[in-house]
Formats: sequence, structure tokens, C-alpha cells
Amino acid sequence: MLPNTLLDALLDEAGMSHAGLAVRVNQAGKARGLPLRYEHTAVARWLKGQRPRGQVPDLLCEILAVRLRRPVTLDDIGLGVPGIPAPQHGTPLSGFVERAAALWRSDEQQRPHILGAPAVTGTPAVLPVWEWENPPEDVDVSRSGQTRVSLADTETLRAARAHYEQMYRKAGGIATRARIVGFLNNETAPLLRGSYTDATGRQLHRATGGLVAIAGICAYDSNAQGLAQRYFHQALRLAKASGDRGLGAYVVALLVNQTLFMKEYRQAVAFAEAALRAAGKELTPALATDLHAMQAKAYAYLGDSSNALACIRRAEAAAERISTSAEPDETGYVQPGLVNVQVAEALLRLGDLPAAREQAAAAAGAPAHDRGRVHRLAMLAQIELRQGEADRAVATAVEMAEAARGMESQRLRDRLRVVRNHLAASGFAQADEAAALIDRALRVPL
Repeated sequence: MLPNTLLDALLDEAGMSHAGLAVRVNQAGKARGLPLRYEHTAVARWLKGQRPRGQVPDLLCEILAVRLRRPVTLDDIGLGVPGIPAPQHGTPLSGFVERAAALWRSDEQQRPHILGAPAVTGTPAVLPVWEWENPPEDVDVSRSGQTRVSLADTETLRAARAHYEQMYRKAGGIATRARIVGFLNNETAPLLRGSYTDATGRQLHRATGGLVAIAGICAYDSNAQGLAQRYFHQALRLAKASGDRGLGAYVVALLVNQTLFMKEYRQAVAFAEAALRAAGKELTPALATDLHAMQAKAYAYLGDSSNALACIRRAEAAAERISTSAEPDETGYVQPGLVNVQVAEALLRLGDLPAAREQAAAAAGAPAHDRGRVHRLAMLAQIELRQGEADRAVATAVEMAEAARGMESQRLRDRLRVVRNHLAASGFAQADEAAALIDRALRVPL
């Protein structure tokens, strides 16, 4: 029995206590001739997942609708009957907004069933990408709520996205996630529930989509893969509501990266194809570069050298067309050297060690933000060890460990651990000092 996070979130929004809800249910029942005698303990059981009996679910909808001054359905409070669609009130996004806000609140409260949920596979994983790519589109995303949303509000969300992205790059996803989830709960959710025209709503959903994508990146970096996937799916739905195909393709690229990590290589290829196909004219050179490079990695892991090399050529060609000033904020991560480190990994998997070494060195020599630099140095150190270049590998590993200091990231910690194990297994006497340096960093709990 899973907790009813939707009802919990609406109670919180309504500012209603468990005891207060129980009293109102009893009063509403009395008006209908129902002798109800619920107490706060009954409400607690409902929030834990128990379904209220009889007409009580309908009474809950009525009570919350009056308090929140908007229609509330059984689906909105997590008590809809599976297989029976609820009547739509307002825009088709209304139910999505409530579910999204409930997830943010559960994440902020560190609910175990949210944090520990595994990533879905198969049809549930593919369906959100298919729905983004195919009709129907959102005809009107306007909404009537208590708070009037302005374009200044959407600019605040964009500024927040940039702020948390930089924080993530410097401090890691573990440290950043709590901050961005708090912002989603306290600042973003009220705006989504507010009042806005279709035009302003498009901008609002676009800005929110970019922000939610960063929350997903932080969850991925914290190794909460199921939660990260849910954030990415939310961001994809928001991108569709915004009408911005480029934003949607960017979110699909994040899903491609996650599927590579989960070793779902065929799905990674398919997702990348969907993004390349559906983005159309809104596909920027930077995003095309990353998608083709990740496809190359997926094909390499599948042992398909022909397609891997073809994707490498496409990635390199797209990289030559990148104009930073013409790219949206979201693709700023595609910095010089990114395609090199992606290609290096693909070539290493294909067994072309000299070519992989050349690409990894080019990546390490290019400017990058702190986080990206750690990944590039890790790749270079591994290749140098494979080539027997002990002195260089040790120096690279030391530089990598120093660059990672101060970051709270499970993904970076994994990279450090891999390099440390390769150093320890190399048999080089010089490697012991670098391995010990990494060990000291790994002793600090996240």
C-alpha cells in the first residue's frame, strides 16, 4: 500500500490539519444524512494509502474544492478508479500539475517510497517519449487561478534554472537537489496553479520544464534513478505544453544519457533517434552533437562498429557548426571537448586505444566547467593506464582528485572509484600515492 501523496499535497496546500479535515468530513456527511464519526487517525490512514469508504472520497473532493476555490476530482486526490477517466476541468494539464507538485513535495520530505523507487523499463519508459513526439498537442494551456502570473515570473524561473545549474556544476547534485526541490515547491508550484493566458502559460511551462530537468539531473547525480526518470518525464510533458520542440529534444537527451548509464543501449539509440527526428528545425548543432555522440557510445557497447563510427562522424560534423550565441541556455553543457570525451569512450569500447587516447587528450586540454573536467581527466587516466603510461596516468589521476574536491556527487564518486581500482590493479609503484589520495576523498560520506 503506497502513501497517497496527492491527497497529502492538497491538504498541505489547503492548510488543513488531519483533525480539521475529519471534522469537515463529518459535517459534510451530516448534511447528506450520513452518521460519520471520523477522527484524525482515519485521515492518517487515508494518507498512508487506505481508501475511504462509501461517499467519503466525493466528500473530500467537495471540501477541498471549496477551500482551494477550484474543481477537485477523485484523480486529483489519488482516489480515482483505474481505467475510468476523470472528467476534465480547466486545461488537460490540471491533473499533471497536481501530480508534479505532489512529487516535489514528497521529494522535499525525503519520502522513502519516492527516493528509493527504481527506474521503470519497457513500455512505461518509452511511453512518455512517444507521447511527446506524437499528437495530440496542447491547444490551450491557459488557466484560471488565484495568482496572476506575469512574464517577470517566468524570467525568475529561468534565472533560477541557471543558478542551480551552476551550483550543480560546482557542488554536485546531492548538495543542489534539496535547494532546487525547495524552490519548485515554494515558488514554482503556486505559479503553475495560478492564472495565465495561453501565451504566458507557454513561457511558464517552458521555464518550469528547464528547471525540472535540472532537478532530474541532480537526482540522477545522487543515484536516485527512479526519481530522476520521473523528473525527466515531467520535464518532457512541460516541454510539450510549451510547444518548444528543442526543449523536448534536450530532455530526451537527458533520458538517453540515463539509459546509457542503465546499460539499455538499444533504448538509448531509439530515444536519440526520436529526439533527432522530432525536434526538426529546433534541433541545434550543440544538441545534435551530443545526441550523435551518445548514439556512437551506445552502438559501440552493442558491438556495432560501423554505426558507431558513422555517428562519430555526424557528431564531429555537427560540432563544427556550433555557435554559442545561437544556442539556448539548456545546451550550454555542450562545451569544447565534450564530443571528444564521448568519442574517446566509444573508441575505447571498440578497441582503438591510440585514437581513444588522442580524443581523451583533446578533451582534457579543452576548457570545461569543474564537473566536466573531472570526467575528462578520469577518462584520460584510464586510457593512459591501459597504454602503460604510468607517470602520466598518476599525474592525471591526482589532478582529477583535486578537481573533484568539494563536490557531492555519486556519479563523480563512481568515476573516482573506477580510476582508483585501475590504479591499484596496474602494478605501478607510482600509482599507490594517487590511489591513496582518492581513498582519502572517498572516506568522506556524502
